[in-house]
Amino acid sequence: MKAFVLRAYGSPAALELTDVATPAPGGDEVLVRVRATSVQPYDWHLMRGQPYVARLMGGGPGLRGPKIRILGADVAGEVVAVGKYVTGFRPGDEVFAMPKQGGFAEYVCVREAELARKPENLSFEQAAAVPLAAGTALIGLRDGGHVEPGQKVLVNGASGGVGTFAVQIAKAFGAEVTGVCGPRNLELVRSLGAKDVIDYRTSDFTRDGRRYDVLLDIAGGHPVWACRRALTREGRHVLVGGPAGRWFQPVGHMFGVIALSPLMSRRAVLADVVRCTTIKQNLTTLTDLIENGDITPVIDRTYGFEDIPTAVAYQEKGHAAGKVVITV
Repeated sequence: MKAFVLRAYGSPAALELTDVATPAPGGDEVLVRVRATSVQPYDWHLMRGQPYVARLMGGGPGLRGPKIRILGADVAGEVVAVGKYVTGFRPGDEVFAMPKQGGFAEYVCVREAELARKPENLSFEQAAAVPLAAGTALIGLRDGGHVEPGQKVLVNGASGGVGTFAVQIAKAFGAEVTGVCGPRNLELVRSLGAKDVIDYRTSDFTRDGRRYDVLLDIAGGHPVWACRRALTREGRHVLVGGPAGRWFQPVGHMFGVIALSPLMSRRAVLADVVRCTTIKQNLTTLTDLIENGDITPVIDRTYGFEDIPTAVAYQEKGHAAGKVVITV
């Protein structure tokens, strides 16, 4: 099969299109013919091995070279074969999945616990936009923020992959949503259900006097003590990301906030979808929201399979509104 292989850390040019053996599913795995995948910051952080401090951490990208050779943590496609212990799927089923790696290939093996049936009202391209980004938004709002009907939720970084899902999910949970984004995406975020939208270039949400029950902090960019000003006394600061950097960021920003959390009245938590153990259940929850019409993927651009390096380079610039999707 064809796959983009990462042999050493580097720029998108380090992704090499080559022939590799088609994997065979293990006992609890499903072999999926990939019809679409997507690109996200998770991929290019692993591609570059940045921030460098992450290479020293357990479960990091690898100290001397990449542990993950085929990137791509979102998959939508068709089941080709199943392992002997798999009971919920059979060849021909249309699925979407979050395998954490392997999506930049024509076939990938996925554990049964990491996939679910594709929402019937989505194309493969739309479904491939969902797993990691929407899963992050879901656990951030539901598990980290404990969002309830009537609460006020601020989504900082509302126009990106996670943010566009977060605005819709928070509204589906009955919250009043305010989004923070750049000027060209104000109307997009409002169309997704935000009651109010803040242009970060002209306004500072930490200084305008408004208070929120939950701050879903995707973009980062504000120190923890400043974000406290935007929260109610019992408010929760949910960390998803932060400013990118070669050495420490966004890891330093995120861990710094968590370290200070016990010293503050406002609670700070980390939304870590990569280490989540309920992927299948989360995908099923997202399917229900999608098929009920509560959320719809926002796709900025779609590329062909051979253009994956170009797609990664575009996504790395940080200007995509919604998701960058690959048709395989």
